[in-house]
Amino acid sequence: MHGLQKRKAYIEDVLLPFEAASDKLAYLEESLKILDEDEGEVFLQEIRQEVKDLRKELEDLELRHLLSEELDKNNAIVSIHPGAGGTESQDWAQMLMRMYLRWAEQHKFNAQIVDLQPGEEAGIKGVTITINGSYAYGFIKAEAGVHRLVRISPYDANKRRHTSFAAVLVYPEIEEDINIEIKPDELKIDTFRASGAGGQHVNKTSSAVRLTHIPTGIVTTCQNERSQHKNKATALKILKARLFALSVKEQDAKIKGMVGDKKDIAWGSQIRSYVLQPYRLVKDHRTGLEIGNVDSVLNGNIDEFIKGYLKNRKGKV
Repeated sequence: MHGLQKRKAYIEDVLLPFEAASDKLAYLEESLKILDEDEGEVFLQEIRQEVKDLRKELEDLELRHLLSEELDKNNAIVSIHPGAGGTESQDWAQMLMRMYLRWAEQHKFNAQIVDLQPGEEAGIKGVTITINGSYAYGFIKAEAGVHRLVRISPYDANKRRHTSFAAVLVYPEIEEDINIEIKPDELKIDTFRASGAGGQHVNKTSSAVRLTHIPTGIVTTCQNERSQHKNKATALKILKARLFALSVKEQDAKIKGMVGDKKDIAWGSQIRSYVLQPYRLVKDHRTGLEIGNVDSVLNGNIDEFIKGYLKNRKGKV
């Protein structure tokens, strides 16, 4: 019965927005007739706004149509890891973290930093973020891969140009009815006190939890909640997502390469380049899409890249 209800909800999620848009179109077609009547032009501005809103709804529907895989509608788990290069790449990883938090905020997704490892001087050594919302995974999966930054380093007294890399990994949050078996004897559980300059994102209590899955060596950590029980539940959720990705996704080889050895987070494997010097341009190497407004992109306006990736991927299927 639960499966049928889930299927019904999924179908309604597809059909209802389409029906609403269709009704709105019919209403607008009728409304246009008002413009021919006496003093009908007073409604012109209102109708223009309605048309603009409908166009945006149809664009969203088109994007939703591209998200047809079973797990696309799920919440997402995003991990960011800096490549080699110390402070420079750690600062770049933090810039990416900010970009995705801004993107989530724009889409009214609920984003939570569940594990943050600050760098010694600046930036971050790693972060895990949960992004909750309808189709969060379907959209943000477009960001999985290596991101390259070219700029004059703020940490270089000689003002030389530096190239930095960071890997972004994306997993779907796994729902309870998908069976990922984790035996108690395969799990090592450590509790520790949250530490580091986590600021508002980290509660400095003794409730942080680290889970190690012994057969695979996968480690997940959560130190965001005050309750040890909640931290353990979140860490377990992330572990299930990573095990699922490992067992059924093609991402498997990529994940091992990107996380297993930081020297692999480098040339030749990047999906996108962000150039701040000697010119300003963001280029997606998978689709060829280029955007000159780098500041806008770094402020979370990445929908054009996501849309381009999804359309390009659909065309290859």
